[in-house]
Amino acid sequence: MAKRGHNEVKESLREMARIYQPKDARKFVREYIRKYRITGGYEDELTMIVEHELDKINSAS
Repeated sequence: MAKRGHNEVKESLREMARIYQPKDARKFVREYIRKYRITGGYEDELTMIVEHELDKINSAS
């Protein structure tokens, strides 16, 4: 994935995590990858991004 495209995917995923606040980050990422047809190999990295975003939300509350 190109650098710009990769950053757009990360930012989109962060925004969706803030909106939906999923209980299971890994399941949320799998659905996101399937829905938006993201190439394989990014699941772990994207899961870490969602978990980090959820931690930020929970610590602010």
